[in-house]
Amino acid sequence: MTGRCDSEGLRDERRPFSLIAGAGPGYACIMSVPQASRALLAFVEDELLRATLLFDQLIDGTIINARRSNATMGPLQRAASADLMQALQSQQRRMAEYFLRSLRTQVHAELQSQKAQPPQQPRHPQALALVDEEEVALDVELSHTIEAIKSIAEHELRELQTYTSALAGDADVARDNNPFRAETYARALLDCAHALPMSRGYQVAFVRQAAPALAQLLRLSYAAATSRLEEQGVEPAAYRTVILPSGSRRGLPGDTTFSPDLHHMRDSMPAPLEPARSHAPPSRRDPHRAHWDEVARDTASQLDRQAVELVSRLFDAMISDERVPPDVCLIISRLHGPAMRLTLRDDSLLDQNKHPLWRFINRIAYEAEMAPDAADPERLHLLKTAQATVDQLASQPEQSTALYAWAMERLEGALRKRLSRRRSAAASQVGALQKFEDQIASGRTMVGTVPGALDAAQLETVPAELVAGLRRAPLAPGDSQAWLGHLQPGDWVRMFLQGRWVHAQLLWAGDRQELWLFGDGASDTTWAIRRGALLLMHEQALLKSLKQRSIVGSAAARVQEQIGSPVAA
Repeated sequence: MTGRCDSEGLRDERRPFSLIAGAGPGYACIMSVPQASRALLAFVEDELLRATLLFDQLIDGTIINARRSNATMGPLQRAASADLMQALQSQQRRMAEYFLRSLRTQVHAELQSQKAQPPQQPRHPQALALVDEEEVALDVELSHTIEAIKSIAEHELRELQTYTSALAGDADVARDNNPFRAETYARALLDCAHALPMSRGYQVAFVRQAAPALAQLLRLSYAAATSRLEEQGVEPAAYRTVILPSGSRRGLPGDTTFSPDLHHMRDSMPAPLEPARSHAPPSRRDPHRAHWDEVARDTASQLDRQAVELVSRLFDAMISDERVPPDVCLIISRLHGPAMRLTLRDDSLLDQNKHPLWRFINRIAYEAEMAPDAADPERLHLLKTAQATVDQLASQPEQSTALYAWAMERLEGALRKRLSRRRSAAASQVGALQKFEDQIASGRTMVGTVPGALDAAQLETVPAELVAGLRRAPLAPGDSQAWLGHLQPGDWVRMFLQGRWVHAQLLWAGDRQELWLFGDGASDTTWAIRRGALLLMHEQALLKSLKQRSIVGSAAARVQEQIGSPVAA
């Protein structure tokens, strides 16, 4: 079915299920939709038409909140608040345009992602982005807004999700089919804050004052949307419920807070072995499994037979782990044969936290997770190096722990070269940043010297009262200082930056540790971040170190669950 978007953004009454994704020329429109999602698109169109009224109520609520806060403010704060309220009233129409455009764009992108997964975009060099404490302040407020909406409207959100899942034909609520999530509205609020022709401090203050009003309005909006769908006769979907036997508990597959002891697991493995008992899906099953079952039967020692069975099951569990990308699974499955030969020669293979074989597997999976773009040349180069290393391991007639120690060192060398290449590519940026840092230390910086790299104290047009209270920190400043002091080039972190969570690698830290350069794991984008911004992000739990997940440990937990044996932690 097709629809049309005319120059005035009107609906075509002959196409009642078409979605108008814009309100004027230049806006996108969904031209064809799957049969199963037509009802969802009709719901979306109706909600978008109601968004204008919601925004008007949001501005009214924000002004009311600001007036209530005046009683506890000093004279300068009240003056700044009055300026903000006056700007909200005079700029309301412009801000509404920003809010509605952002909402439409996000919903359009969400519906498109539900229809089909977009192809991977090639990586292109990006300009250096400079992030200071003022820039991070908006990200902090964005995260607080999302939390407020999810907290105040938690019940209404969950109930609406069952109805939107029914509209999408998802009877088991297998995914969140509601395009009007808390994150969607929070980002629209942040986008409309940029429409204020005022300093960043005023924009931060607006988002902070508007967040409680938005959360309360969305609680009512979600409830009203649910009521309308119910009146239309929509039957809500139901969450899948699994009733377990009395006294049993079960977490997510492979979800474990400890690492099972492989020596204990080997001792409780079933024997004698049965042929071809693989627990991996057919698409990922190791074709050589039956061969190793035969080898195990011909082994005189029962412990060796149990070890062969255990290691085979570990590899089955690893290659069936949906969190492991297919290209990494190919490398892991290639190691199955060499690992089985090593199992019959070296009992230390069961030391999963120490043995270089398991460390090699964990590190490959971790680095691939940090760079998720399958077309990334650096990722391809790393996996090609790993595959060549595995081929050399497999060609060796005598397997030994020393071989895998060599493989681990070769992998570490490849990672060091990759970091060196990226640092070299950013050499010109590093040079400019070091000069700027030297100027900061000597006090020679001026407002506007480097856009986006100024502290709040340097912005004379921003009243200090408006940015007070940003450090609503769950962590003490000293803890963040110590954490930052231990960060080294090459370390990966997870940070909430510019409205989204990213995996970033530290590429460079200034001699005086005032400026830090990070590289995005999913693109060539780099961010130069001021020390104060990093400390603020860490204090607000928007920046943390990444701990390498143990693929082997998760596999061991799944095997332990299959055999149901008590093991030592």
